[in-house]
Parts: sequence; C-alpha cells; structure tokens
Amino acid sequence: MRLEDVIRGPVLTEKSEWARDKYGAYTFEVDRRATKDDIKAAIKRFFGVDVVDVRTQIVRGKNKRVGRFIGRRPNWKKAIVVLKEGQSIDLFDLGA
Repeated sequence: MRLEDVIRGPVLTEKSEWARDKYGAYTFEVDRRATKDDIKAAIKRFFGVDVVDVRTQIVRGKNKRVGRFIGRRPNWKKAIVVLKEGQSIDLFDLGA
C-alpha cells in the first residue's frame, strides 16, 4: 500500500483531545486495509516523529435516515498513535 493513501485525516473529538494532552496519543482515520506497520511508516515519513505504539480499531458505520429512507454510513478504521516522549505533531496544535 502506498504511504500517501494510508492516512485519511485526523480525528478531532473530546476524547481524542484528552488522550493527546494526557498521553501524547494522536488519533487518525486511516485506510481500512492499512496495517500497523504501514501507519507507523506513514506517520514517521510525513510528520518526522518517532512512533512508540499504534493501536487500531474498526468503527462501525451508523444507520442514518434521510427523509423516509434509511441508509448506512460505511465502516472506517481508526488508529491511535503514541509518540516518543517530548515529540508532538503541529497539525493538532492549531486550536491552542
């Protein structure tokens, strides 16, 4: 898998902000086919930081209603990436 296709974007929720501030754990939406090694390599290449740990999970898509029709959002993969002590990713510090 190409490293450019691995990371889809950051996940910015209250829980992910709390994990980032407390543990230095950054949360990303990634391609469902990406492995932990792919994610680690992509983070190191694009952000220039050292990754200590990668945890992944598949998030189930929700059922959504549009008028009288019921549809379903697709499942997606979330990666929680812990960086080496003292390192950070500037992309997430925009609101500070």
